[in-house]
Amino acid sequence: MKVKNRSEQQYLDLLKDILKNGTYKGDRTGTGTISLFGRQIRFNLNEGFPLLTTKKVFIKGIIYELLWFLKGESNIKYLVEHNVHIWDDWPYKYYKNQKSKVPTSLKLRGASKNQKLLTQEEFIQKIKDDEEFASTWGELGPVYGVQWRHWKKTDGTEVDQIKDIIEQIKKDPNSRRLIVSAWNPTEIDLIVKRESLPPCHSLFQFYVIDGKLSCQLYQRSADVFLGVPFNIASYALLTMMIAQVCDLKIGDFVHTFGDVHIYSNHMDQVKEQLSRKIKSLPKMIINPKVRNINDFQFEDFTLEDYDPHPAIKAPVAV
Repeated sequence: MKVKNRSEQQYLDLLKDILKNGTYKGDRTGTGTISLFGRQIRFNLNEGFPLLTTKKVFIKGIIYELLWFLKGESNIKYLVEHNVHIWDDWPYKYYKNQKSKVPTSLKLRGASKNQKLLTQEEFIQKIKDDEEFASTWGELGPVYGVQWRHWKKTDGTEVDQIKDIIEQIKKDPNSRRLIVSAWNPTEIDLIVKRESLPPCHSLFQFYVIDGKLSCQLYQRSADVFLGVPFNIASYALLTMMIAQVCDLKIGDFVHTFGDVHIYSNHMDQVKEQLSRKIKSLPKMIINPKVRNINDFQFEDFTLEDYDPHPAIKAPVAV
């Protein structure tokens, strides 16, 4: 049975809030935004899976990206092999910038002035086909998955925050320290040097009460039209997965924001979305046999009753 959608309106109200009360603010990309600071929305995951219906959202990309995070990886090869291209722009930007700097004597493996600059399509195909090329050019730096699964300690050892958080939830569900951080100040420069984005969804905390698992995310920077629909669905799904492996029911996903913004070249798309009628929430079915967070595969997720309005295309600010 379809569940009435009582959560999507919060997202649409956030868009309206920014349009009404936001202020023009410059940004790193030079695109320009309308911005507000400090907002929060909440989703009861028992009411259905919070995937937007006022525009079609790329659920395949959301699932594969989350699995990629959980693998602890930072190279886009896994994503492009599964035809997910949401991270392509940043490695390609790095490739182009480095290509223009490298002398004939070769400062970086696989590049010289005499080599033809690949188009983005050619670049991505080579990432897919060529392991050596991918290892050189497909890296984003120590982004989400690396920090979740391989946080480096000063003694050279690593912290697997996902493994640890699951163990903590099982042993001490009343703990107020059920936190995973992707924001590692000692490695931000390594990400920036690769032309990548330092983690936007930077810290999340779990909370257990009455046998239900909830999650609150702090997102320092939020592209509300393009990025936030992905983030909502991704962390809702992560909460469901962690709850399953910890033998808990699901509670709420709470999304707390720092800088919430709409890019200046997304205004027409936002108005189009706001003109559409909300539909019923879909339902996400997870294979109940999976009891280890490392064992989930794409095929373990089934989205039911998803009947959205058509997708709305918009440029990514890189």
